[in-house]
Amino acid sequence: MQAWRVHTHGEPREAMRLDEVPEPRPGEGEVKLRVLAANVNFPDALLCRGQYQIRPPLPFTPGVEICGETEDGRRVIANPALPHGGFAEYVTAPAAALLPAPDALDDAEAAALHIGYQTGWFGLHRRARLQAGETLLVHAAAGGVGSAAVQLGKAAGATVVGVVGGKAKARTAEELGCDLVVDRRSEDVVARVKEFTGGRGADVVYDPVGGDAYAASAKCVAFEGRIVVVGFAGGTVPTPALNHALVKNYAILGLHWGLYATKDPASVLACHTELTRLATEGAIKPLVSERVPLAGAADAVQRVADGTTTGRVVVVPGAAAGAPEEETR
Repeated sequence: MQAWRVHTHGEPREAMRLDEVPEPRPGEGEVKLRVLAANVNFPDALLCRGQYQIRPPLPFTPGVEICGETEDGRRVIANPALPHGGFAEYVTAPAAALLPAPDALDDAEAAALHIGYQTGWFGLHRRARLQAGETLLVHAAAGGVGSAAVQLGKAAGATVVGVVGGKAKARTAEELGCDLVVDRRSEDVVARVKEFTGGRGADVVYDPVGGDAYAASAKCVAFEGRIVVVGFAGGTVPTPALNHALVKNYAILGLHWGLYATKDPASVLACHTELTRLATEGAIKPLVSERVPLAGAADAVQRVADGTTTGRVVVVPGAAAGAPEEETR
């Protein structure tokens, strides 16, 4: 089969190489899956660079979430067992962790439902306890992680402010349903949020960016507000001033979604049940901006790493360039 492998750490476009390799053999408690679609995540770029918290032995195949097909024909969502990641024709995955792919979503959408939406749901509901009527500020609102948080926030009855970089991403955030879109490249985020909220600020901030985004969040978070730290896609890990959190009376909440899979796996299944319900009702739907063939995976990971994409870019093995996803089933 064909699989992208990283032989030496580096930027995805240079580090990833399309190889002909044997099909993976499932170990104890694992199943073999045919990859229907593999979603591109920012951690895939970190894996290529050797900067992720997990460092699989070289060579390895990146790709941390897929929609796949079991040998008996079931469509499932899975996190492949590294070093045999999802940018390949076949993978192995833990059988106990397989989740049914919602019928309301096609393969590419189902592949993009898992990590980003689970992270958003746990961040907004388990960590920040978002309430209907509150104001939610989402950084990188047009990206894969941010767009999921926007949809989940709207589904929860929140007023959503989306921060983006550039006019094209601003249009995407508007289409997602943001009540206010702020272009950080041409507008003052703090001033716009305070103006929009009558000086109160945002009750909940969802931050997958870090750096300057976090600094702005601390300046416009409301009394008893909550800042959810999801990641550092901007490349800079902030150093919060705890005296500032004390004086303004806000909370800084960390979120590592992967811990729930090990410490509270039942909550992951319960979350998936809720996400499936929301998808069936049309309240959420992964924003898949591109479906690319397997040959385009390295370029796709690089573009996600560079922050030039909107929504989700999904690799569909066997698809012709530009072909609708449904034609590849």
